[in-house]
This record gives sequence, structure tokens and C-alpha cells, in this order.
Amino acid sequence: MEQTAHPMDTEKEAHGTYRSYIIGFVLSIVLTLAAYFLVTEHVLAGWTLIFAIIGLSIVQVLVQLLFFLHLGQESKPYWNLISFLFMVLVVGIVVAGSLWIMYNLDERVMHAGMDDKQTHLETQF
Repeated sequence: MEQTAHPMDTEKEAHGTYRSYIIGFVLSIVLTLAAYFLVTEHVLAGWTLIFAIIGLSIVQVLVQLLFFLHLGQESKPYWNLISFLFMVLVVGIVVAGSLWIMYNLDERVMHAGMDDKQTHLETQF
């Protein structure tokens, strides 16, 4: 009886080892706890804290991409990279557009009636 090869057996799939998953998991936990303690223990303040959190989040994304999603280790990394970069572009447009809309709403709605509210508060006291 002749055995035919399963299509998945012939292609090299990008799977990580248990060791790589454990390393990725430990790095993720360490980065998450580092961000948590920076905020809760008030180690940094102001813009320094914000930039530290952004830096830790970028490293966290890279850990997730490399250790869990195996970006760059698959058989066609070029097309997967192009798809990923397109997704980053779309998410960036959505986030930037949302922030722009919220900023404009804040300027147009919240400050339009501030004189009335301020006058009302001054007359109460």
C-alpha cells in the first residue's frame, strides 16, 4: 500500500520550540511587570514615564512577534511582512484619526460653553 505525503508534512512550518515559548513568556511577564512597577511605585514621572512605557510596549510587541507569531521564520516572510506592515499602517491611521477627532471634539464642544459654566460657578460662591 502506497502512502502519500500529507501537504503539511512536505512544507516547512515555522513553529517554535518549548524553550522559545518559555523565553517569550518570561520576557513578556518581565516587561509587563516592569511597566506596572514603573507606574505604581512612581519611579518616573511625567513625560519620562510616558516614554518609558512606550519603549517597554514596543519591546513587548517585538517579543510577541518573534517568539509567538514567528514573524520572519515562515516560508514566505516577504508577503507576511508586507501584510503585517499594511496592518500597522491601517491601525496607525485609525488611532491617529481617532485622536484627531477626539481633540477636535474637545476643542469644539468642551470649550464652547466654558464661559457660561465659569460664570455660573462664580455666582454660586
